[in-house]
Amino acid sequence: MIARTSWALAAVMVALFGISVTGATARAQEANDLLLAALWTQRAVEYKANALSIYALARIRLDEALADKGWTAAPAEQKGDYQALPTAVVLDVDETLLDNSTYQVWMMKNNQTFSTRTWNAFCAAQISTAIPGALEFVKYADAKGVKVFYITNRAAETEKDTRENMQKLGFPMGGNVDTFLMQNEKPEWGGAKSTRRAVVAKDYRVLLNIGDNLGDFDDRYRSSEADRMKAFEAGMPYWGKQWLMIANPTYGSFDTAPYGHDFKKSREEQRKAKWDVLESWGGPAK
Repeated sequence: MIARTSWALAAVMVALFGISVTGATARAQEANDLLLAALWTQRAVEYKANALSIYALARIRLDEALADKGWTAAPAEQKGDYQALPTAVVLDVDETLLDNSTYQVWMMKNNQTFSTRTWNAFCAAQISTAIPGALEFVKYADAKGVKVFYITNRAAETEKDTRENMQKLGFPMGGNVDTFLMQNEKPEWGGAKSTRRAVVAKDYRVLLNIGDNLGDFDDRYRSSEADRMKAFEAGMPYWGKQWLMIANPTYGSFDTAPYGHDFKKSREEQRKAKWDVLESWGGPAK
């Protein structure tokens, strides 16, 4: 009798444990907006090929820019007789030079959203890797005497960790010039980047601007979708020439524009807003 009872109890415990494990696995694999984007950036050879293609084009454009004294990638910020200034390139950091997809996957698997606390902890871990082609391009520019500036919206308190992470990967550090322009490093250096581009353009002819978000090129990135389209169209003479865009489907102002960049809205409200702006085929004729 005791043996039968023990066996029955063990069977129940195994069954319950199995249900528990299954439930935990199911929760970990719940539908998440980040899944396909994170899978693409981490696993797709198509993503690697795309990034390599952009940085191969960057080399071509850099050589063209060096040969053309009138060429500038900072049309709004470049003032006066800039043609004789020393040359520079401006690049965003996150998802342009550094791959932070492991942070995105951590958020997805732990049902978390972005927070300054966890992001700064991730930066401190210094585990970001180089985007395919990025390191080779900046080394190419540096070897030609072109100063490489990093205009990033990482906060000023992460500068030391960012520098150390990038130095370990081999990115040029700028020598005796401070080439890391962090968000809020100065009072006027907010999320919009034009004030920092102006600092570079004052002393350098900016040859290229490379980023992954409209905000890396235009301060109107957190406007309505209609105004973002106007900004995109206004930049049409520069896309693919002075301005080069790295694909980033994981996050950015494209993701927040449908719900008006209102981060107080719930995830359900945000998702509904994104769902509602999508255009659909009507389906096959019945």
